[in-house]
Amino acid sequence: MSEVKLTVSGISKRFGDLEVLRSISTEINRGEFISIVGPSGCGKTTFLRIIGGLDTAASGEVRLDGRRIEGPGTDRGFVFQQDNLLPWRDILSNTEIGPEIGGKRSPEQRSRTMQLLKLVGLGGFEHYFPRQLSGGMRQRVNLARALAVDPDLLLMDEPFSALDAQTREIMQTELLRIWEEGRKTVLFVTHQIDEAVYLSDRVFVFGRRPGRISEIIDIDLPRPRPLSIKRTPKFVEYVDHIWKLIEEDVRASVLEEHTG
Repeated sequence: MSEVKLTVSGISKRFGDLEVLRSISTEINRGEFISIVGPSGCGKTTFLRIIGGLDTAASGEVRLDGRRIEGPGTDRGFVFQQDNLLPWRDILSNTEIGPEIGGKRSPEQRSRTMQLLKLVGLGGFEHYFPRQLSGGMRQRVNLARALAVDPDLLLMDEPFSALDAQTREIMQTELLRIWEEGRKTVLFVTHQIDEAVYLSDRVFVFGRRPGRISEIIDIDLPRPRPLSIKRTPKFVEYVDHIWKLIEEDVRASVLEEHTG
């Protein structure tokens, strides 16, 4: 029987007169990889920020291991779209920011950070600076930095959106490799349906604003997953199904952006 890691109960959110999220409830099990897809403006990032404790809900609650989330904490790691690395710090010291803020710097922590950089493929780059790295390498640092606090839950907000298509695919395979090593519970926001299907155990499909879960898709594909799985009929079937669920909302969202 799976162990429930995260419980979301009746989460709603407004920004003034704008209703962003409406009565979202769900449970996520320990070690699950969950992706969230939906049209622009449906509240995906707001939902992630509430779970991360970076924003507050108007109603409802979120519990991690039974504890109510009321603010940021080291039990959650956040990987944003932009890496936000500090340009004056080398890769090692950028990765150590979380433990440093938490007062947990030690020889043991330094050793673990070095291992994390090897895990994300950056062994030997510890003393390089952000300006010396490619976009994909910077996002690897971003991921290592989030993992350095050893979070129970990893929250990822379109972390590969700024990368070119080829680098993005490689980063997807690398993320799965890293996830397989530690099996962190992951919530991953993306606009790319194929990315969601490739990475996930389940895909949460959000409807157009106010955001709500319109359907949850179980992804029954074997792991580990090579990139070639994207060309299989079953994979394409999942992508087509999800696209049909959100196509009308996406069209309406695009039209609203261009006429609003």
